[in-house]
Amino acid sequence: MTEPRRVIARVLSQATDHPDAEELHRRANAHDSSISLATVYRTVKLFEDAGIIQAHDFRDGRARYEEVPDEHHDHLINVKTGEVVEFHSDEIEKLQEEIAKRLGFRLVDHRLELYGVPVKEDD
Repeated sequence: MTEPRRVIARVLSQATDHPDAEELHRRANAHDSSISLATVYRTVKLFEDAGIIQAHDFRDGRARYEEVPDEHHDHLINVKTGEVVEFHSDEIEKLQEEIAKRLGFRLVDHRLELYGVPVKEDD
């Protein structure tokens, strides 16, 4: 693995959010100013093809990345700010399995993305 790829991998593993390629480039450049945006794009494609990271489209026109998680989780996206909240719900997981079974399927994978706006305290 090349040094730029190591830097990008480190940036991805330290991310607590879901950065896009431009943000990965900005963070990687803080460690090594020779890393180009093209290198970031090639590296995330390579990592995605290798199953190391997942790309998400949270309807903001850009791919956002995260390491493939050890445990499944879903996402709630604040449509006003773009903030992504990760969550897990045993109830939702069970319901999805039941629906698939009722329709004659066995789930092999899924992604759940919820989009919302914060509720005001006085609503």
